[in-house]
Amino acid sequence: MKFSELQLNDKVLEALDAMRFDECTPIQEQAIPVILEGKDLIGVAQTGTGKTAAYLLPIINELSEGKYPEDAINCVIMSPTRELAQQIDQQMEGFSYFLPVSSVAVYGGNDGSLFEQQKKGLTLGADVVIATPGRLIAHLSLGYVDLSKVSFFILDEADRMLDMGFHDDIMQIVKFLPKERQTIMFSATMPSKIQQLASHILNNPVEVKLAVSKPAEKIVQAAYVCYENQKLGIIRNLFTDEVPERVIVFASSKIKVKEVAKALKMMKLNVGEMHSDLEQSQREAVMYEFKAGRVNILVATDIVARGIDIDDIRLVINYDVPHDNEDYVHRIGRTARANNDGVAITFVSEKEQSNFKNIERFLDKDIYKIPVPAELGEAPEYNPRSFSKRNGGNGGGSQKSGRKGGGGFQRRKGKR
Repeated sequence: MKFSELQLNDKVLEALDAMRFDECTPIQEQAIPVILEGKDLIGVAQTGTGKTAAYLLPIINELSEGKYPEDAINCVIMSPTRELAQQIDQQMEGFSYFLPVSSVAVYGGNDGSLFEQQKKGLTLGADVVIATPGRLIAHLSLGYVDLSKVSFFILDEADRMLDMGFHDDIMQIVKFLPKERQTIMFSATMPSKIQQLASHILNNPVEVKLAVSKPAEKIVQAAYVCYENQKLGIIRNLFTDEVPERVIVFASSKIKVKEVAKALKMMKLNVGEMHSDLEQSQREAVMYEFKAGRVNILVATDIVARGIDIDDIRLVINYDVPHDNEDYVHRIGRTARANNDGVAITFVSEKEQSNFKNIERFLDKDIYKIPVPAELGEAPEYNPRSFSKRNGGNGGGSQKSGRKGGGGFQRRKGKR
């Protein structure tokens, strides 16, 4: 579908034409009409599907019609990170170029002048406020921000905000908003905590859900079937000869991230860690060091699986099997971007085998199992119980993994 087929006004279409936006993405085609009708919406879509435009375009369209109060904040867009807030603000500037719609981005930083600039935008009543939760609360607590006329409240990457511990902040901000408003929530996944949040702040929402896309074909996927206590030894073996410049190691919890990062540092590896216990400024500092190449291994929870803007990550290691297919796709999608090749390796312990088999079923492929290095001892067979019960066998993927041939990362890199 073309944007010209949607009920967008001429000025919005003019901006889209200037930016060479012609065809809608699936999420835009489905979400824009719902938002234009004034209904609450839950959009389930991955990063890179065009979801920012899916909510910005109808909101800009509505605000440009002149039906909303001038010199008042009419829309609040919540973002989990400063980087995403900046990206949304840049798109906002492009889409509203020919329209009398103002915006201000409100996020943390050590620059005092930045705070004053944000304060000015908030007090003068920018039409659209794009904010991280903590910084918006900081301004709200000082008493000069009026959210009583807000007509549109948008949560972008809602699952990531909850992963980062922003639930209470979001609920605190909601208290400043009028009950009569249109609320729009976008999330890459729909775990129970997102459904609970939606039930509290949305009113009879329409759900628009895109199927999870499969990982890029150019990502080389492999796995080690191993015992939990062999995982660190496998990493040591992988990095014996050399460490790829950009590596992300995903772990299931912040406690596990801290333990793995500590163990890797003891191996004299150059490691940073990313989890929800870190302040925003600390997260930004770690990401800056990682992007600059001064840290080449980042151990992280799923906080970084979405929205990280680094194109040359060469290797992703799933230290733990992700909880669901969507998380797996998001994690390994950090590699093989911008026409680069990439490798994704998953460590599969005994209790994680059924979960990993589910991922293989979703991908409709058997992921190559690399033998565990012989010096780490015998490894378990790959024989997920749920799979063998359903199919009367082991799915053709069962094998002993403890034989020789483990080798270093470079020698295995090309195998699928």
